[in-house]
Amino acid sequence: MHAHLAMPAHHTATPLKSLTLLALAGLPALALVACGPGGGAPGGAGPGGQMPPPQVGVVMVQATGVSLPTELPGRLEAKRVAQVRARVTGVVNKRLFTEGALVKSGQSLFQIDAAPYQATLASAQAQHAKAEAALAQAQAQLERNRPLAEAKAISQQEWVATQATQKQVTADLAAAAAAVAQARLNVAYAAVASPISGRIGRAMVTEGALVSQTEGTLLATVQQVDTLYVNFTQSAAEVMRLKRAVEAGKLRNSGSTQVRIVLDDGSEYAHPGQLLFSDLSVDPTSGQVTLRAEVPNPKGDLLPGLYVKVRLSQVATDSAMLVPQQAVTRAAAGDTVLVVGADGQVAPRAVQLGGARGAQWVVLGGLKAGEQVVVDGFQKIRPKAPVTPVPWSPLGMSAAAASAPASAASR
Repeated sequence: MHAHLAMPAHHTATPLKSLTLLALAGLPALALVACGPGGGAPGGAGPGGQMPPPQVGVVMVQATGVSLPTELPGRLEAKRVAQVRARVTGVVNKRLFTEGALVKSGQSLFQIDAAPYQATLASAQAQHAKAEAALAQAQAQLERNRPLAEAKAISQQEWVATQATQKQVTADLAAAAAAVAQARLNVAYAAVASPISGRIGRAMVTEGALVSQTEGTLLATVQQVDTLYVNFTQSAAEVMRLKRAVEAGKLRNSGSTQVRIVLDDGSEYAHPGQLLFSDLSVDPTSGQVTLRAEVPNPKGDLLPGLYVKVRLSQVATDSAMLVPQQAVTRAAAGDTVLVVGADGQVAPRAVQLGGARGAQWVVLGGLKAGEQVVVDGFQKIRPKAPVTPVPWSPLGMSAAAASAPASAASR
C-alpha cells in the first residue's frame, strides 16, 4: 500500500527537473539576442545604453583686420539740372525732341515764332546803316573844318559844334550796333536750345502755347544722369563716437573714400562711388551731418530722387572676428551666439556687432580667438547636454554630416 503511494511522487519530480535545466540553458542565447551586435544596446546606443552626443557644425573664430561698414540713408540727385525756360515772348511753333530722350548741349528743343524778332532785327540793321552814314558825314565835316579852325577861318563855336556832332553820331552808331546785337539774340532765343547734355523730361508746353519771357515759362527740364550725386546724412553723435574710438586706439581710420549703393531690394549697385565731402556743420533741427558722394551711372540704371542706402567704411579694426550671419541671434535684448565650451556643453554668449560684411557679421566684442561658435545643428542641442563639434562648411553641410551618408552606405 505504501509502495504504491511512493511511486507517483517519484514520477512527478522527474519532469520538473528537466524543465528547469532547459530554461537555464536558454538564458545565454536570450541575453545575446537582447544585447544585439557587439554586445551593445539595440539601435547603436553607447555604453550603458546612452545615445552618443549629437554633432553640431561650428566655426573656430580668429581675430582679423577688417573695415567696419556703415549704412546710411540717402537720395540720388542729378549732377546737373537745367530748367529750359522761355527767353522771348511768343507762340511755340514746334517741339523738336522726344520726351525722355538723351539730348546734347546746343540741340534745338522748341521753335518759337521768330517772325516779329526777325523784323526787329531788320529794322535795327537799317538803323545801324543809317548811323554809319551819319557818322561818315560827320567825320568828313570834321576833317574839312579842322584846317579852317586852325586858320581861324571859322568861329570857335562852329568848330566845337562840329566836334560834338561827330561824337554824337559815333554814339548813335554804337547804340544801333547794340540794337542789332539784341535783335539777333532774340531771333536766336526763339530757337530754344538745350543748355547741357543729359536726359530731357516731358514737355511742359505744347505747340500753339503762348510763352512769356517776363514770366520765364518753364518749357522742359534736362538732367545730366551719366553721373549722379548721392546725398546722405549721419548722426553727429555717431561721428563723435567713431572719432573718440580712433583717438583711443580702439579703431583706426580706414582711409577709404569708396562708397557702395544698396538698392531697395538689398542688392548692391555694381559701380562704386567716391566720397566728395562731409559738411563741416551740424543741422540744428536734426542733429545730422550731410555727406555727398559721386556715383557713375553709365547705363542709366539709377534715377534722380531714388531712395537708397549708402554703405561706406569710415573706420577699421585689427581685432574683429567674422561669424556667419546664421550663427547670430538678434533680439531686442541684444545679440547672442552659442559657444561650445571645454566640457562639450553649449552656452549662449552676448556679442557686440560692428555691421555686416557679405554673409558674415563683424563681431567687435564678446568672443575670444579659438572659441567654437555653433552655426548648424541648433535643433539637436539640449540643455546641459554635451555635443560633438565638427567643422562647418559655408556650403551648408558640416564635414561630419557630409561623411555620414557615405559611412552608412559602406555598411
